[in-house]
Amino acid sequence: MKRTLFFGTLLCLVGSTFAADSGPKDEVKGAAKKLSDQPNYSWKSNIEMGGAGGGGGGQGGRGRFGGPTDGKTEKDGFTMLSMARGDNTIEAVLKGGKGAIKTQEGWQSLSEAADAAGGGGGGQNAGRFMARMLQSFKAPAAQADDLVAKCKDLKKADGAYTGDLTEEGVKELLSFGPRRGGGDAPAVSNAKGSAKFWLKDGVLSKYEFKVQGSISFNGNDREIERTTTVEVKEVGSTKVSPPDEAKKKIS
Repeated sequence: MKRTLFFGTLLCLVGSTFAADSGPKDEVKGAAKKLSDQPNYSWKSNIEMGGAGGGGGGQGGRGRFGGPTDGKTEKDGFTMLSMARGDNTIEAVLKGGKGAIKTQEGWQSLSEAADAAGGGGGGQNAGRFMARMLQSFKAPAAQADDLVAKCKDLKKADGAYTGDLTEEGVKELLSFGPRRGGGDAPAVSNAKGSAKFWLKDGVLSKYEFKVQGSISFNGNDREIERTTTVEVKEVGSTKVSPPDEAKKKIS
């Protein structure tokens, strides 16, 4: 009986120690994990661009790469995006590292869309950029988890978790992630940024990150500022029904 009580007390002490070691970073990562475990959810995000370069695309990117996005995703299933960029609305469907995007010629796979935009020129550069960005797209739960890893530290105050981002983390975010196929990302200097997270009932409900720096495009430096805000909604009640034409391009 005494031996049983001893081990019971020991387990309680160990559990208390782990709880004490759980800091703000662990709490936010846990909240992102709880969101990713949900069967489905929707979100609304908005990208506000600033700086002389506008949008990081190299050709007047403010209209092309800044703006609102409506998204919905299901666990181990499809993700649907509707992105307003300037006067255009871009629709995309993603699953398991593959994707399809709606073009004037109909639904195309991301590789088809990138190849079709391979001839050069501003619009074609934008098409290649959008295809590459979608190839590295992360839904909010995964993006928030990645952001936490890029934070130097997090502090909880006024109902939110805030912290500065690492320089390398900001550089990756400004260039929209690493290049697939080993391509070189544009050079970034004076990189700095911050992130902020909100939780509701232990689940990630909103986050925001701000990044800025000087990016070199074809030998010209452009000052970029970008603020991304993401609000999660309809957790567990979102319906994800992509068009059959899009699903055929992903299969």
